[in-house]
Amino acid sequence: MSMSRRTFLASLSATALALSVSACSSDDSDSGDGVTKVRFGYIADYNGASLLAIADERGLWKKHGLSASYKTFVNGPIQIQALGSGDLDYGYIGPGAIWLPASGKARIIAVNTLTYADRVIAKPGIRSMADLKGKKVGVPEGTSGEMILNLALQKAGMTMDDIKKVAMDAPTIVSAFSSGQIDGAGINYPLIDTIKQKVPGLVEVASTEDIGGSFPTAFVTGPKADAATDAKVVKVLQEANDWRAAHPEEAVALTAKLLKVPQDKVTADASHVKALTTAELAAKTKDGTVATWLDGMTDFFVRTGQLKKAPAADTYYAGAAYTKAAS
Repeated sequence: MSMSRRTFLASLSATALALSVSACSSDDSDSGDGVTKVRFGYIADYNGASLLAIADERGLWKKHGLSASYKTFVNGPIQIQALGSGDLDYGYIGPGAIWLPASGKARIIAVNTLTYADRVIAKPGIRSMADLKGKKVGVPEGTSGEMILNLALQKAGMTMDDIKKVAMDAPTIVSAFSSGQIDGAGINYPLIDTIKQKVPGLVEVASTEDIGGSFPTAFVTGPKADAATDAKVVKVLQEANDWRAAHPEEAVALTAKLLKVPQDKVTADASHVKALTTAELAAKTKDGTVATWLDGMTDFFVRTGQLKKAPAADTYYAGAAYTKAAS
């Protein structure tokens, strides 16, 4: 890991709480015997929020002896820093942050979805990755925005040295791109829809859909296991997952309610997501498919230098516990 990346991650630890805000709580005042309180982080999009919205609305936390409070974060790495500092119990990450649990900073307790929402966007007039050579490109480091930018550069036979990389968080990218301060960005939907309102002619020069592969999102906890609580949380996520699969329109509505955004925006966001049932995820865990997804990600992160070597998936994904909970 380079000095700049170490400095970046250290700064995240100091800013994790400052950048997070309370969103809602589920029976948070309930402190009765046998009820375990958990603090859950998420990113304010369909991937990150839908299961939490369902669990809250359907009373799944209480059903499993839990009480959950939620906090929103701008990305996955900040949540993992909050897990490490003890300010958060569970969180959500996109594929671009898989390198962090793979490096031992967290554990994946459940795979959530496959997402294809990441893009490299550019201002009007730029039509390819080659056209971004020497241009300012905003990227939230350690996230799926950096992931898609790296993938697109590799496919184009380029490296980060061919562009002027500007590290900034996702909300800053939205404003910087909209105001013309940067020429391109590694960013995702639904934030791209927000940018399009101000720059309708923006160009998508690369996408995870075009590059191919599987890009899992996941729920994580700290490196040290609390098996009893983890098992309860996984059951909540699995039941919410199956309700989402059976009631896609209602899931969108509940997510929109939690995020306090129009339902049509969440519908558009959900169109970039591939959801699987708990039975499918358990089966794909048992047959090694999930490990293949994760191996594909860690091999990529070795190429980018974010990991020194690719660890076995079962060292950071609690797949056996997930399949046991699903049985």
